[in-house]
Amino acid sequence: MSKTVLIAGASRGIGLEFAVQYAAEGWRVIACCRSPEQARGWLPADVDVQALDVTDPESVAALGWHLDDEPLDLLICNAGVFGPDTGSFAAPGDAAFDEVMHTNVLGPMRLIQVLAPSVAQAKGVIAVLSSKMGSIYETSGADALAYRCSKAASNMVVKAAANEYGPQGATVIALHPGWVRTEMGGPNALVGVSESVEGLRQVIADAGVDDNGCFLDYTGRNLSW
Repeated sequence: MSKTVLIAGASRGIGLEFAVQYAAEGWRVIACCRSPEQARGWLPADVDVQALDVTDPESVAALGWHLDDEPLDLLICNAGVFGPDTGSFAAPGDAAFDEVMHTNVLGPMRLIQVLAPSVAQAKGVIAVLSSKMGSIYETSGADALAYRCSKAASNMVVKAAANEYGPQGATVIALHPGWVRTEMGGPNALVGVSESVEGLRQVIADAGVDDNGCFLDYTGRNLSW
């Protein structure tokens, strides 16, 4: 029996590559994004494309209703935005701050709250796409302040979710994909999309009880919070 993965933020970049690679491996893929009709044009034909806006609680609730407690072997929370690309320490405007925090922090909170029981039922994995830029210990710059703060906060979401849902059977991890050549990462990034996702998939496949609440990069290296 094939396994099921739900990917939030699957219309481009890392999320799209996750959908392509898991579909090629025979998984049942539920690809979620804000514009499903557009995404169907570049996703494999056998992928189940669903509408999802992680900033809208009604959209998240509707997805949960659609799944109807179906067991999920893997939930990937990938939807995210970068926000103001400041080159130094600079507070964002209210609207920009709200967009980054609602997408990168509140979005995973809502998805995990609704879908974690389905993952726990399958003894599966919840993987939240974070970034080394959210590591307080490894921070060496002050640029992209809103993004850095949002990823630090999403790491706390992972730790708290691991405490809540780990005892119920789910393994919850934060993942750093590397500096990836996507629309967000830019053309000068060091890692190709397929290379990053292949590594992340291996990390997810290897994740077990001892990894619950861990922060790992695409090579499997443990990162400091």
